[in-house]
Amino acid sequence: MRVSIAAAALLFSFSGLQAADYVGSQACQTCHPATYATWQKTRMANIVRDPRAHPEGVVGDFSKPNPLVTFKLSDVAFMYGSKWKQRYFYKQGNDYFMYPAQWDIANSVWRPFNPAPGTDWWTNVYPADMKQRPTGPLCDGCHSVGYNIATHQPVEWNVGCEKCHGPGSDHVKAPSRANIVNPARLDHVRANDVCMQCHSEGRPLKNPIEGRTYDWPVGFVAGDRLADYWKFEEHKLGEKTFTHYADGTAIKNRMQGNDFVQSQMYKRGITCFDCHNVHGTQNNADLIKPADSLCLTCHNGQTPNGPAGDVVAHTHHPANSTGAQCVACHMPKVANQIADVNVRSHTFRVAPPELTEQYGEPNSCNWCHKDKDAGWARENLQKWPEVSPWRMQ
Repeated sequence: MRVSIAAAALLFSFSGLQAADYVGSQACQTCHPATYATWQKTRMANIVRDPRAHPEGVVGDFSKPNPLVTFKLSDVAFMYGSKWKQRYFYKQGNDYFMYPAQWDIANSVWRPFNPAPGTDWWTNVYPADMKQRPTGPLCDGCHSVGYNIATHQPVEWNVGCEKCHGPGSDHVKAPSRANIVNPARLDHVRANDVCMQCHSEGRPLKNPIEGRTYDWPVGFVAGDRLADYWKFEEHKLGEKTFTHYADGTAIKNRMQGNDFVQSQMYKRGITCFDCHNVHGTQNNADLIKPADSLCLTCHNGQTPNGPAGDVVAHTHHPANSTGAQCVACHMPKVANQIADVNVRSHTFRVAPPELTEQYGEPNSCNWCHKDKDAGWARENLQKWPEVSPWRMQ
């Protein structure tokens, strides 16, 4: 096990963060102004917003009547999301609830929102009426910092600094490496756990908790071992469920962790932040480089794990085309976000046409070549001399 004495000491010291208090992201700004400034502009920092404070963040069309929209913008306490969809919260007592309509950003249309029975494990626990599905136990723990299950209130809305670095009161008083979590100094399992606490589909090891059933890892703090609080949704190879395709790939969004732990990348110690910088970048998904140049940093013709020959020879697609992009084949858009909008898989496996023929799940080729079928894709791949026929099964 590749854990040095120094690393073990750091892990031991991080366990003491459970005794520290949350202070909010603004407390970090004084010493980290540049990082704070870029983070403020990220989607992580703007997941949940008050439409009165941020009218520029409203993307749903409230200008004309729609039978799905039974509420007014003035009724909305919070809006959630800005890239794929936007949902709308109202407050009742000290709980928040979601209205049963959501705005599909890609298609600019209102769609119903009310998870049906069997589309998530908790739909068998909570009534079908959205008015009886509070966001506290189902959502808010991932969209905030320091959510208190007793008061139903967080220290801070959105994914603030302490979501990934742990409670910061001790660090603010006396800044030291020993009293704050830096995921880059954790072993790769705990480092990835920081992201997977929210980017995974699963359920707490203990449920219900104080009379409520939760869909996020209550009690987990950055630096902890996520498996002590949370278990991933199980999957049996060959079966399609509400979470997984038959081969084990995620069928829905927010399952990047479920995908990633299956990958060779994870097994080799790669972390989420080897590719992403949640403090903010100019690239899509806060990648540290544009996607193709990022992949080719490690996977190029000069490295043992790179493709033989150049990208055109490897992909059999023209340079700079969609088909020549690494993510087109290795990260196909198969995880559903909303309606016909999908996001990329994180297993980094090519999804061969045989998956479509045998199990009816999407493959890497026909996501682009929509006018063709899986048989066409299989026949063409078999003509690629460097592709092993055994990998296409």
